[in-house]
Amino acid sequence: MKRRLLLPVLVGFALALMSHASAETSPPPVDKNAPKLPKITGSGSLTPLPEGAFTLVVIPDTQHYTGLGCKGALASDDPVENRHLAAQVEWILANREAQNIVFVTHVGDIVEKNRAEEWAVARAHLDRLRGVVPFSLTVGNHDMSSKGDARLFQSHFPASSFAEQAWYLGCYTHDRPDQEVSANNVNSAQIFSVGGVDFLHLSLECNAPDDVLAWADALLKRHPDRRAIVTTHMDLGIVEKPKTAAGYIHDPKGRMRWSKIHGARGNHGEALWEKLFRRHPNLDFILCGDQSRVTALRLDATADDGHTVTSLLSDYMSEPVLRLMRFLPSENRIDAITWHVPGGFLVEATVHVPERGQHQFSLEFEMAGQGR
Repeated sequence: MKRRLLLPVLVGFALALMSHASAETSPPPVDKNAPKLPKITGSGSLTPLPEGAFTLVVIPDTQHYTGLGCKGALASDDPVENRHLAAQVEWILANREAQNIVFVTHVGDIVEKNRAEEWAVARAHLDRLRGVVPFSLTVGNHDMSSKGDARLFQSHFPASSFAEQAWYLGCYTHDRPDQEVSANNVNSAQIFSVGGVDFLHLSLECNAPDDVLAWADALLKRHPDRRAIVTTHMDLGIVEKPKTAAGYIHDPKGRMRWSKIHGARGNHGEALWEKLFRRHPNLDFILCGDQSRVTALRLDATADDGHTVTSLLSDYMSEPVLRLMRFLPSENRIDAITWHVPGGFLVEATVHVPERGQHQFSLEFEMAGQGR
């Protein structure tokens, strides 16, 4: 009889232990009323610009629109506005001379919903740069339809509105009926010279198709003596398209192998590298956005001629942040400075990227004589 009772007693004892252990190791319940951690933290101030230095400003994704018809908690009955973009542009204007800002590039996702109300706000803010500093606008996936229809961008920032600027080199054109796709400033080129260095900048739309890449290829070959920088919306991020929400944060990161625009015609980041970027000795930097949960990422890759091409992702969750690329010709160095505009501090950590070195770092860049 005792042997028959032994097994049930042991099983019951084991279950009790398992229940106790589970209670001890289970995570505490989530306090929905607990204050949220800040998305971005940091400290410190900008050091004075050394003599002979100059700055290229990168504006990350600017989707933080508030007011009527806006997204989620940002919606209200108020007129549509984007105070973060307003603050970024105001800082650029106020610091143009002190930081010797020579060029401004936007990585794309200028708007959130691709509607006229948001484009009007974007134009009101970005038009303030006209006549002050050369600038480019990159068309992101939020700035057009999935088929590449960018007519709202074109109507607010047409090529004709830049044509008289000496630094505006032109844009990609085609003679197809679908002029709303890829043409009329959706892909554009700019030139500027400073500190004894001649630059070529290209803005390539999100997942630019092969015909656009052929145009970019010809420009890079036509200007072999200019140091080239490309801004395109999707380059670095999560390598393969995530299958879960957590994957957009934790899956392997690098050059992307998935796209959002132009269907089968669209080129993802890896295809852009293979078809265009790696082939040009004068290409130094690729700037991108799109991946807010990756936020900041750097990738150095070797081009066909053996030189290093550096890709930099900047997407600070549409918060009012700027990436300042401070060129120091006398030291053949670039200091990448990530600056929180209203906070007035150097970004040191974000909710997804706590490492300071992803936000504040230096790059070797030989500028003396423009050689490498």
